[in-house]
Amino acid sequence: MDEKDSKILQELVADSRLSYREIARRVKLAAATVKSRVENLEKNEVIKHYTTILDPEKVGYEVIAIIEIVVSKGKLIDVEENLAKNPNVYAVYDVTGTSDAIIIVRFHRKEELSKFVKSIRVMENIERTVTHYVLNVVKEDFRINI
Repeated sequence: MDEKDSKILQELVADSRLSYREIARRVKLAAATVKSRVENLEKNEVIKHYTTILDPEKVGYEVIAIIEIVVSKGKLIDVEENLAKNPNVYAVYDVTGTSDAIIIVRFHRKEELSKFVKSIRVMENIERTVTHYVLNVVKEDFRINI
């Protein structure tokens, strides 16, 4: 990946609906060159996929929580893989510190969050959880800044 690829990626991160022609105009390359570079970035999985970013609250996901998890018996990977399968789990992280993992979850209602937390507390190999209920989102943007 070079500076030209970085410039192309900057444009795609800002608006993935841009045409190759428009990206080419903005980064001062030929459209065919941009197309070839984008295809190479896709092939090498630098670009994993394209998507639409929705406003979670406007589509009903008003509850956000960050849950710290302590796992026993060296089963961290198993627990993380199991949690990652849940469609309400948006991120799973291995972390350092007093917890082994942190997950970010979204739900429509607090009752759904309560049920989820109670269900993971009884999962095999989960020793303890600490749930942080998010009161307000100041910034949330998972796009990579190139």
